Amino acid sequence: MGSRWQDTGAPRGDAYDERWRKLAAAGQGIHGEADLIESLLRETSGCRVLDAGCGTGRVAIELAARGFSVVGMDLDEQMLDTARAKAPELTWILADLSEASAHLDAEFDVVVLAGNVMIFVERGTEATVVEQLTAPLVPGGLLVAGFQLTTGRLSLERYDSYAAAAGLQFVDRWAGWDREPFHGGDYAVSVHRATSTRSTA
Repeated sequence: MGSRWQDTGAPRGDAYDERWRKLAAAGQGIHGEADLIESLLRETSGCRVLDAGCGTGRVAIELAARGFSVVGMDLDEQMLDTARAKAPELTWILADLSEASAHLDAEFDVVVLAGNVMIFVERGTEATVVEQLTAPLVPGGLLVAGFQLTTGRLSLERYDSYAAAAGLQFVDRWAGWDREPFHGGDYAVSVHRATSTRSTA
C-alpha cells in the first residue's frame, strides 16, 4: 500500500530535517511532542513508546535521549534512512501503519502519531490504522495523535469513532502539544486509553 504523504512533494530525509535545524538554531523549541509524551509517561510510570509515522526520527530520538525505550515505524524508506543514520542504535521498522501489528513483537505504554500522520495515511485505511496501533498497547496504554482539522480530511468525530471501535476510551483533547485547552480550531491532539477488556483480535 502507500500513503498520501508519499504522494506529496514534501522534502524527504535530510532536506526535511533542515527546517527543524533552522528552528532550533533560531532558539525555538522543537520538542513539544516529546515534552508531552514524556509527561504522560511520567504520569503513568510507562517507558515504552512506538513512534508511528516517525519520519526522520525527531520525536523518537529525543525520547530515547530522555531515557525511554523507543521504536520508530514509517513507510517512507528515505525518511527512515535518515533516522537510522542519526540513531543506528534504535529500532526502525519500514512498514505500512495499516499492517503495523504484523511487524511488532513488543507492547507499548504509548503510541504516538505526531506530524499529521493520521491525515496522510491512505484514504480509507484510517480505521484500520487506529485498530492496528491499538493492538500493541498495554492495558491502560495511550494512543496520542495530533493532526490538522482540514475540511475534507479526517474529522475528530470520525477519529473518535475509530478509536471507540478499536476499544479505546477518550481521555483528553488539547489544541496543541503543550496541553492548551481545545475549544475548536484547526488542530487537535487527542488522547485515548486502551482498556483491559478490549479485543486484540
